[in-house]
Amino acid sequence: MEITVIGAGAIGGVLGAHLVKAGNKITFCDKDQEHVHAMNSQGLRIEGPDETFTVECDAYTPEQLVKVNKVLDTVFLCVKAQHTREALKPFLHLIGEKTNVVSFQNGLCENEIASLIGREKTIGCFVNFSADYLEPGRILYGGVAALYLGELDGQISQRVTDLQKILQCWGPAQVTDNIWGYLWGKMSYAGLLYATALVDETMASVVRKVDLRDTLMELCSEILEVADKEGVKPIGFDDWVPDLVYPRESRDQQVLDYQLEKLAQRMASNKKTKSGIWRDLAVRKRKTEIDSQLVPILEIGASHQVPMPLTELLVKLIKDIETGSIQMDWNHLYKLKGLYESGEKICS
Repeated sequence: MEITVIGAGAIGGVLGAHLVKAGNKITFCDKDQEHVHAMNSQGLRIEGPDETFTVECDAYTPEQLVKVNKVLDTVFLCVKAQHTREALKPFLHLIGEKTNVVSFQNGLCENEIASLIGREKTIGCFVNFSADYLEPGRILYGGVAALYLGELDGQISQRVTDLQKILQCWGPAQVTDNIWGYLWGKMSYAGLLYATALVDETMASVVRKVDLRDTLMELCSEILEVADKEGVKPIGFDDWVPDLVYPRESRDQQVLDYQLEKLAQRMASNKKTKSGIWRDLAVRKRKTEIDSQLVPILEIGASHQVPMPLTELLVKLIKDIETGSIQMDWNHLYKLKGLYESGEKICS
């Protein structure tokens, strides 16, 4: 299997480097010319909690890879959700009948990929390990976490189990018959992560704010309610347990508080204590993935007539931080709390 990693940043860089280290044939592709040059000349350096290593690379810009004019075998698509279409379009003529594209992304990107190349060539993936692109040729890796591969129709296929075996060199990759459950579970978690990025604090610090807890869990419940209307059963991962949050009426606060403290401990012990969302806003000064993650869920929620006032306000606040019209501040979280306590949301 020849793997082309499109997007050699945080996720693509870490997975690709581990695959190279294990002796696999990997081609990296990234639009950042300095990153491509650094990988070709100095290798790709992964700085992890257990080891730091550097691998030699074959890296190309999209323009360079198109000129190679070779049909792609397996593609790991590892770009930001909002760049899905832009990243795939140059290679559509190189996607053959047997090409597989795996979405190592955050969001519900599999639908957009399938619209471009067909569902039969699209493989779903849920990935939750933390990593950050630091500079050309250098990536910070937070450590092994959850990774699930799955067919969009829920079948357990040979191509998915083959990918699982190959990825064992990275860590405990698994196969699931409910990839949408994991993707929606992560979207409910994304709501929480976007909320933590409203302040210049660690994720754990926000999760441990007991006076904000009901508000944050209602935010997540809005997303989980939409998943419920879509007929999806969200699945938990890495100490995030959607079943303890939604349905609202079955919530056991004591059990939930205990689980959230476990989640906070995991967040605090990770080498990356702030989210990639925070990094986009505070360090890289660029737009987050919110337009390709939470905004589509608002649209799906509207189609089911699900009120989502907290999610709507969260999206507005993140966008205002993106444009620089407001700065990160605890007051933003308390605005969410005020809205929640106003009783605007009618629980169903």
